[in-house]
Amino acid sequence: MAIPWLAALKVIPWGDVMEHAPKVLNKARDLIDRRGGPSVAPAAAAEAPAADAAAAPGMDELITRLHAAHKRIDQLAQEQQDLRKTVAELAQDHARLDAALSRLRLRARRMRWLLTLLGLAIGAGVAAWALVFR
Repeated sequence: MAIPWLAALKVIPWGDVMEHAPKVLNKARDLIDRRGGPSVAPAAAAEAPAADAAAAPGMDELITRLHAAHKRIDQLAQEQQDLRKTVAELAQDHARLDAALSRLRLRARRMRWLLTLLGLAIGAGVAAWALVFR
């Protein structure tokens, strides 16, 4: 079962993936900014008891609920800010990784040329040696 995964990984154009990853990250960040974070309505609806017309909550209870809701909103805003910070750090890490990968590719290309030239020089030297000391 490992063979199909390896074949699949070889088929993926990783250069394109690395090239387009920052664009995808920026679009995701824009989407998060536009959306305004997760909605708190489902959680509030789940926590809210069924309201009867006869059992209306008192002013103290409403104030307590309001303070709890404000605390939860502040907590969610902080979590969202932390997530944005993490996404920004990941984008920076990705940019550094992409730059390092480009440098490594350039070094590998240079090494191939150097080894090719070295092989040609050694081959020419061996051929000259063979001609001189024949």
